[in-house]
Amino acid sequence: MSESEYDIEVAGFGDEAERELPPAPVVAVVGRPNVGKSTLVNRIIGRREAVVEDVPGVTRDRVAYDATWNGRRFTVVDTGGWLPDAQGLAAAIAEQARLAVDLADVVMFVVDATVGATDVDEAVVEILRRSGKPVVLVANKVDDVGAESDAALLWSLGIGEPHPVSAVHGRGSGDLLDAVLEALPAEAPPETFTDLGGPRRVALLGRPNVGKSSLLNKLAGETRAVVDAVAGTTRDPIDEEIQLGGKTWRFIDTAGIRRRHRENQGADFYAILRTQSALERAEVAVVLVDAEEPLAEQDLRIISMVVDAGRALVIAYNKWDLLDEERRHYLEREIDRQLHNARWAPRVNVSAKTGRHMEKLVPAIETALEGWNTRVPTAKLNQFFADLVNAHPHPIRGGKQPKILFATQAGVRPPRFVLFTSGFLEEGYRRFIERRLREEFGFEGTPIDITMKIREKRGRRK
Repeated sequence: MSESEYDIEVAGFGDEAERELPPAPVVAVVGRPNVGKSTLVNRIIGRREAVVEDVPGVTRDRVAYDATWNGRRFTVVDTGGWLPDAQGLAAAIAEQARLAVDLADVVMFVVDATVGATDVDEAVVEILRRSGKPVVLVANKVDDVGAESDAALLWSLGIGEPHPVSAVHGRGSGDLLDAVLEALPAEAPPETFTDLGGPRRVALLGRPNVGKSSLLNKLAGETRAVVDAVAGTTRDPIDEEIQLGGKTWRFIDTAGIRRRHRENQGADFYAILRTQSALERAEVAVVLVDAEEPLAEQDLRIISMVVDAGRALVIAYNKWDLLDEERRHYLEREIDRQLHNARWAPRVNVSAKTGRHMEKLVPAIETALEGWNTRVPTAKLNQFFADLVNAHPHPIRGGKQPKILFATQAGVRPPRFVLFTSGFLEEGYRRFIERRLREEFGFEGTPIDITMKIREKRGRRK
């Protein structure tokens, strides 16, 4: 294969790779029990995932699904039946539905048209009015033309036009989704993360009660976020523009991420959803870790979320001033042993309470962003790989030795490399390549994505 043929295969990588999709808007599906919300969700997403059963209250845990209509992405959140005056488990489900409304961009309010508006429906309408969110009224179970008169009676609820649908048969679902798209906020352009003079976006992540809000307040020089000894005080991300080091930064303080088995309980599910959204909107994440405690599974999972999202990363060890020499020694060993997938991340030791070493945070963030935006010229990159392959060729497997024929950097933010090879490169060799790339070009504070395009064998041309 000639170099010109490589150019044909490489074409188009750069422009597409640097475009980041913005977070999808959220559509919450609410209504009293057994009006067909989960059936409607299955109809919208085009597959049977939401549990459907003719028993009120089947949906208890909150579930979010990706959906698309007419090329527009959005996230559908299926909620449990909403009973405003409920008690016990029903009250917990109702509270989660309220939270869904708070966090949604649009609310789909589902009513059983065959039953008509009930006292519960009217109570829900009052709550929806107070929320100020756009509401699309869904008159479900309108299975034929004769039932459309039932749907028309729902005008009495006073929240706009009822949209007659049959979630079971799909009747009217297209018109309903058109109405949902009209109610959604204007679609944001794909994120390019180019520096247009606006503040750089920093997400503050960490376990509950690790000190994120205290750190935000110390950076701001005033109390802007609620600080409480009770874990999970922060539910919604709080965007704050703060002047540091002569620049304006936008910090996003997010709710703490709890253990997996707590994720789907109440507000914690939505904390996860909003934390992921905050990470999508951020360019760099500062993960705060309690230096007094051993690194926990939650800490490692949060760091993995940042790496998987392709964002720049800084790890800040809080309460460093409270450590004795023995704990510092063991912490260094924990870091070396457990943070093998993020040893490249800048580390700063701070005290959110006293402000100690806070001046080191901004240089670490700037270092991570610089690595995140680093591009290596193609000629220099291929010279690097030529030298690397000559000095350290891939091991021979099954009598064959795959080679790197050509390489290109497909994008930045984070740096993405495509290797055109004569065969499959083993994972260990790819890790070796990443390590050498970092040694040669830096990339401090950023994950690196390496993919292969394996040359297909071709028959001889006649």
